[in-house]
Amino acid sequence: MARAKRVDGVPRWRRNGGTRVRGRSDGKRFDAAGTGLAAAGPRLDAAGRRLDSAGRRLGAGDLGAALGERATLVQFSTAFCAPCRATRRILAEVAGMVPGVAHVEIDAEHRLELVRALDVLKTPTVLVLDAGGRVVRRAVGLPRKADVIAALGEAV
Repeated sequence: MARAKRVDGVPRWRRNGGTRVRGRSDGKRFDAAGTGLAAAGPRLDAAGRRLDSAGRRLGAGDLGAALGERATLVQFSTAFCAPCRATRRILAEVAGMVPGVAHVEIDAEHRLELVRALDVLKTPTVLVLDAGGRVVRRAVGLPRKADVIAALGEAV
């Protein structure tokens, strides 16, 4: 492995023509506090148009299920995704523990228009919605139970 090059104070290595941040090779985004669920901040294209779901409101018609009274955990998954099964168990357990929280699982293969609108690139992707259906947090990959509970604390 080549010598680390510091960019903005973060050590980066070049491997096989690509650059990777030290310690992060799984593609997950983390918030500043390191809780594992990144804040849904806006990503803009060259023309300044929003690319992702930050600030977007989702309703029962979009999800195909009713929103929770206090918050909703939305999971995008596919049939062949092994981490999606573990994510389903974690989110169902958290939704059962916290009153007023609903868990909605969406098959990404059958809801491509919603997947494209929300910029879902990998499964499982978890969105945390507040009571009004606004996307508050977003995570890609298998979340930890503690991270989901912390994200719900922000939504409720």
